[in-house]
Amino acid sequence: MSVSPSGADRRISIGDARIRVLAAALLFSIGGAGIKACQLTSWQVTSFRSGIAAITLLLLMREARRGWGWRSALVGVAYAVTVTLFVLANKLTTSANTIFLQSTAPLYVLVLSPWLLRERIRARDVLVMAMVVLGMSLLFVGTEHPYATAPDPFHGNVLATLAGISWAFTLMGLRWTGRKEGGSAAPSVVIGNLLAFFAALPMALPIQQARPLDWAIVTGLGTIQIGIAYVFLTEGMRVVPALEASMLLLLEPVLNPIWSWLIHGERPRVWSLVGGAIILGGTILKTWMDSRSHAPHRPVQSPK
Repeated sequence: MSVSPSGADRRISIGDARIRVLAAALLFSIGGAGIKACQLTSWQVTSFRSGIAAITLLLLMREARRGWGWRSALVGVAYAVTVTLFVLANKLTTSANTIFLQSTAPLYVLVLSPWLLRERIRARDVLVMAMVVLGMSLLFVGTEHPYATAPDPFHGNVLATLAGISWAFTLMGLRWTGRKEGGSAAPSVVIGNLLAFFAALPMALPIQQARPLDWAIVTGLGTIQIGIAYVFLTEGMRVVPALEASMLLLLEPVLNPIWSWLIHGERPRVWSLVGGAIILGGTILKTWMDSRSHAPHRPVQSPK
């Protein structure tokens, strides 16, 4: 999410700011392994995680409590779809495929922005589109080995692909609201988490079984993996340049599958790792090209 600086807040050193951005990426990266470790259903994790995250953000971030409007609510819908699909996909396929397929969002942004944002596709953008399409296709090559934590890889991959599309709409919505209002992304994030909480709640109830560990995990996902991570990111983004922050935040998709491998024994196929590397390479290339042709802008990070 784009995070706008607040002039009233204290400045921190560039070194401390970089550490905060890296800390945010680290916390975001535990989402896949945490979701898989929780034995609550997909709908229960979605609902309770988002509800706790919304409360945490409202308590910790001043900008989350102001600037609410219909534009923020509209973007919040796309965000709610993204976080819901992210959880559903993680319960079915590997963390690697989930995060890599969601990272295809730049492809959809490039395709849709001429119609939705009136931004033309440049010739060099075609290279990025080709890289993302190639990487995405490699994730669907062959048959993914099922794990206890990834019982239905194919359908999970489909949901993760849809999450990439909804994340693209979220990114374009944030760009749109930034043009119109110049405000923070925090209201959209809070609204989106509230929408995900209420939308998933009917499927989450009743709760048949839940270990104390499950409640601890879902609480940690809401407070730490989303809430505190956003606080770190907000503070760091007030000092760290946009391009550098975008690169630092790539720590998330790198670490995400590693945690699931270490904790759950998920070993992504070679094709998945190659495809993910190509997708991330396309993201790096697009960020670099944008930094050379536009005024500095705030980067985006995972909603998880």
